[in-house]
Parts: sequence; structure tokens; C-alpha cells
Amino acid sequence: MKLKVSPYTSLANTSAALLALSICNVLHAQEGPAPTASDWGGIGLLQTPTARMADDGELSFTASHTSPYSRYSMTLQPLPWLEGSFRYISVANRRYGVESLSGSQNYKDKSIDFKVRLLRESRWIPEVAAGVRDFGGTGLFSSEYLVANKRWGPMDASLGLATGYIGNRGDFGNPLRHIDDRFATRPGYGNSTGSVNASSMFRGPVGMFGGIAYQTPWKPLQLKLEYEGNDYKHEPQQNHQRQRSPINLAATYMPQQNVQLLLGWERGDEAVFGITIHGNLGRARPAPKPLDPPPINYAREQRSSNAVASPSQRQNAASDWTTITEQLERNAGLRVSRISRKGPELIVTGEQQRYIEPALGLGRAARILDASAPVGIDWFTIRNTRLGLPVVETSIKRDVFSAYLDNRATLPQLARNIELAAPSNEYRHPVHEAPMRHFNGEFNIGYRQSLGGPDGFILFQLSSLYTVDLHVTRNIWLHGVLSYNAYNNYDKFRYDAPSRLPRVRTHIRQYLTTEDLTLPNLQLTTTAQLGQDWYGMAYAGLLETMYAGVGAELLYRPFNQPWALGWDVNVVRQRDFDQRFSLRDYRVTTGHASLYYTWGTQQKMVGALSVGRYLAKDWGATLSVTRMFDNGVGMGAYATKTNVSSEDFGEGSFDKGIFVSVPFDLMLPRSTRMRANLNWNPLYRDGGARLSRTYNLYQITAEREPSMGVNTLPAIRD
Repeated sequence: MKLKVSPYTSLANTSAALLALSICNVLHAQEGPAPTASDWGGIGLLQTPTARMADDGELSFTASHTSPYSRYSMTLQPLPWLEGSFRYISVANRRYGVESLSGSQNYKDKSIDFKVRLLRESRWIPEVAAGVRDFGGTGLFSSEYLVANKRWGPMDASLGLATGYIGNRGDFGNPLRHIDDRFATRPGYGNSTGSVNASSMFRGPVGMFGGIAYQTPWKPLQLKLEYEGNDYKHEPQQNHQRQRSPINLAATYMPQQNVQLLLGWERGDEAVFGITIHGNLGRARPAPKPLDPPPINYAREQRSSNAVASPSQRQNAASDWTTITEQLERNAGLRVSRISRKGPELIVTGEQQRYIEPALGLGRAARILDASAPVGIDWFTIRNTRLGLPVVETSIKRDVFSAYLDNRATLPQLARNIELAAPSNEYRHPVHEAPMRHFNGEFNIGYRQSLGGPDGFILFQLSSLYTVDLHVTRNIWLHGVLSYNAYNNYDKFRYDAPSRLPRVRTHIRQYLTTEDLTLPNLQLTTTAQLGQDWYGMAYAGLLETMYAGVGAELLYRPFNQPWALGWDVNVVRQRDFDQRFSLRDYRVTTGHASLYYTWGTQQKMVGALSVGRYLAKDWGATLSVTRMFDNGVGMGAYATKTNVSSEDFGEGSFDKGIFVSVPFDLMLPRSTRMRANLNWNPLYRDGGARLSRTYNLYQITAEREPSMGVNTLPAIRD
């Protein structure tokens, strides 16, 4: 029997085939969905994480709401394979404490997360990551998970397994129970406020979760579909929620590159909305600098005229060191203290005041010296100092630098004619001594804050500061800070919290509300280079807001080595609350031995381990790890553990926090070496507290670990 095929059927089949082929082409042509933030701040769908990561250097702030929870998160991506977040969750139907203390403030839960990439995606292998949610917090929302992702054209599918909050549905028993029965069940919530929740990790039934992110043909719009592993029948604080459906839906809209808006539907009957503001600090380029003076641009003929100058002309050029000194400070940011000579080498000693990029300051200084220095000078050496301490010498060959400016030499050729060395102590004939500036003063703005306390979610102080430096010699000076309280709401900070330790930090409210006009710092400091690789510093006075006394620091830092050793000791007494000159009875001797180590070239990391005695007379160690990016941005975290028990320490169990350091040079229209430091510490506690010293020798001598290579040398033209 023959089957007749209608021409319309044939046409329909052909059309369907062409449509399917077109869809396949579109699927392959469209880009995969970009990683976007979940309700919890880290990269994910809505309630669940994915294996995807943002680019390293990314910093994001996310605020989202799904009744009864409002979540406020900050997420850092310090490394391509590591994501870290901290978060506050406001629970609308639970109060923080008694009404007399917290009023109607909602309960605030603090938590820290991290996620680590285990496998990168390839043709057949999915991206795989493991992570922990609410690590080191109250544990109310704690969870551990393993998740995999695979892309197909514009779709990115994820599938994961979780114990704890994310997997509360408990689709099957924990396979680890066959090793130890304890893995079969999970302990109750909030057993160890602020501690690492090790006792409950990987315990309890396992829940499945997953979903799909779809990048629509309209680039700003992304759609998300998620199967959630939590059934909301075991919520913290007996705050159980109804879940009509485990399927969640949402749309993410990006009105601009750095903003994401989310609108969706969760649990079958709850709306979710959120906003994420993000940017890549690690890859940010400095803002244009229209307020910087243009580099001095001498023509090739003008530079070459030095070679044929008469002896009298050379003498006149060589004698005008005062003008050269002024140009070096005004244009190259180098505050000169001395100019000397050794044969064909001209040595300029001074402190870089403006440019954070070493090549930029070097290039501008070399231009000025090339145009003004007499013939017979073949090398220019900049002897960089910091607070009177010689740190590094950078030498550049004059004729090669001149050839590079004229495009007669390449960048690699120039790099081979730049030398970095430890400061030499050999005699150089002085040709000019610059007068010392004895006084320097400037106005500034001060800001400090506390987040997430029972008294109020945000407690802060805004103040105006006047900072003064009065130099006796280049190595001895008096530093003072006068502060006027413009506004603060620390009068709401009534909850000092129980403490079994001396109150070395928890009197913060009294220090910030007793007087408006205060003297946070007034200290006499002296520095000295004690050997080729040894540096020392001593100081005395009002050392910080809460302590006065005397102290000293010693640093051994071999030149161009990745490690250094430091020691500091301080004998201090607690200041009175008015931050004037009166003192309280509490005394302590505190100090630490520190090991600093730097590793990595493409991904530079700086670690510091300090062991010693803290302000509350407890003994222990602090570990700090920082990712340093090429543009000067730093992202890091620290933790301190001492011999104080969790019960004696109080809420938080041990001191910990994360921080971001950003050069103002990335944001301002004028070059500067100043930095903005954002520190997040969950609580003011007395255990593990260190003296807040104004100066630190390791930071002062940072340029002894030079990083100027071919990659950073192009700035030498600017």
C-alpha cells in the first residue's frame, strides 16, 4: 500500500526541519548566560548555588527579599577558584531581643560563606564546585553542598547535593552514615553562636537541587528555573513556612553592566525581588588624571644639546639643583631630601608622595633629570625613602631611556637597563641638600561603623579630622590627629554584652559619645635603618583611641625576598573615655612576633602569621591572607584564636573578619597614594584584640619587594 503525502504535509515537515535547524543555530550562536547573583549573594540561581564563579577581582553587594527574610550580602572573588561572602539576614517575624533594648528591630543573623571550584568545565566534564553556607556564623542556615554545571548554547544547567539548610527536604539518607552513625542526623540550630560549625558539617539527610539559567536573545534579560532542595518544614527558630511548590522562577534584568535586578516567584506563592551592584576592582584601571601636571616633554634635540654644551653651560646646568628639586616634586611627586653623585651616576634621594605606580614616578623623574643633568651622567638612580627609611634604589640608563622616548629602543631593551637594588651605604658626593619641611597639616573625613547589633542594624560615626606632622629631623617626628564628631548614633549602643575578660574594646560606645572634640592620636616616633636588611621604630604617646604608652618594632626584610620577620612590643595603659590626656587603671604589655610571606606571580598572595599576647592578656595567633592585584587592590580575610574559651570570649567565639583595600588612585582625577579600607568585623569583642598602631614597618617597606617588570613599564611614558 502506498502512502500519499500531501504537498502541504511535505511543506510543513520541511518548515519544521528548517525551524529546528534555525533553533539549533541560534542555540549555538547565542552566548551562555553570565554568572549572576542568587538571593544569598553568591553566584547561583535563586535559593541554590551553582558551580559558576565571577571573574577574580569582582566585588558585589546584593539585597533581596522573600518573606519573611531580607538578605544583605557582600561577595568577594579574590581568586578565580574561590568565592567568599558575608551576610546579614533580617527575619521580619522575629524580634532581636527585649523591647527595652532593641525596640521593634527584627532579628539579624550573621553568616559567612565560601565556595571552591574543584573542576573546570571541558567538552565532556562539567564545572564542579563545593561550598559551605553559614560557616562560622550562628549556624541557623548552615549547609554544605557539591554542585555541577554544564552549558549548552544559551542554557546553563546545574545539579547538586546538599546537607543542612539547602537540602532540608532530605531526599535520601546520608551515605556517610555507613562510616559513622553520627552522620545520619544533624544537630539542632544555633548551638555555638559565631563558632565554626564543624560538629554539624556534612551531617543529616541529603537533598537534591538544581535548575537552568537561560540567556534570552535580548542580552540584558536572563531567565532562571530552579528545583529547590529545602521544603521549609525545618526552618530556624521554629519559623516554618508553607511551600506550595519546590519550583522557583525568576527573571534577571541588567539595565547596565554593573547592576542586576531580579524578580521572581518562590515556594509557589511568594514573590522575590533583589538588586545586585557589582564591579571588578581587581581589573579596574585608574581614572583619567586631568588634574595631574602633564609630563615634561623635552624634544629630542633639546635633550641632545646637553651632549654638545660648553663647560660653562654644563656648570650652569649642574648648579641649578634647587629648580630641579622643585620640578621633581611638582611633576614627578618626588619630595627630594638630597642629590649626590658617584662618578657617572646621579643619585636622587627622596620620598614618592603622589604616584602609586613606581614606573610612573620613575619615568617623570628621569625626564626631568635627562633634560637638566650635566653631561657625564650615564645613570640616574632614585633612592626611595619612606618616613626617613631608605627602602629601594631604582637605576635607569640615561641613553637607553632617551632612546626609548624617541622610539629608538624597545620596552624589553629598556627593561634590561633598569636595575633594582637594596639602598647602598657607600659614600656618594653630595651636590645638593634640600631644606627639610618641618610642618605638614591636612583636613580629612573619618568614618567608622558597626553592623548587625541588637541596638541597631547600622551604628556609625562621621567626623572631621585634622592631621599634623611636626618633624624634628627626617627620622623623628610628632604625629597628631584632632577629631570633631560631626554625627554619630552610638548613643543607641547600650548592649555591651557579657564579658569574662577585661573590657579592652567593648567600651566603644563610651569612647565615641563622651566628648565631641577628641585627640585620638598624639605620638612621637623615630625610625632607623639598623643594617642593610634591618629596620627599627620606637614610639610613645597617645597611640590610639583607647590606649596610650610606649612601644617599639623591629623588622628583618631581605631585599627582593618573599619573606620577612617582625617583632613588636608595647607597654600601654587604657585611656579615659574623653580621649584627652587622662588614663584609666588598666595596664598591659602586649606584642607579637610575625612572619610575612608572599607567593604567586599571576595571583599574588600575601600572608601574615602573628603570635603573641593581646590586649586582654590572652595569648594566641592571628592569620591574615590577602590577594593583591596588579592595580593595588587587596582582598583578604583574617582570624584570631587565643587561649580564651568560646564561653569566655562570648558571642562570636573568636575574632574574624574580611577586608578590602582600594587605592583612591583608581577613582580620583588626580594621582594619590591614599587608600580606602573597608573592614568587616562581626562584633566588638575583648578577646584577640590588638593595639591599633599608626605605623607598621612591613607596610612602610613594601617597595623592598619590587614588582616593576615589562608589564608595568609602559607607565614610564606617562
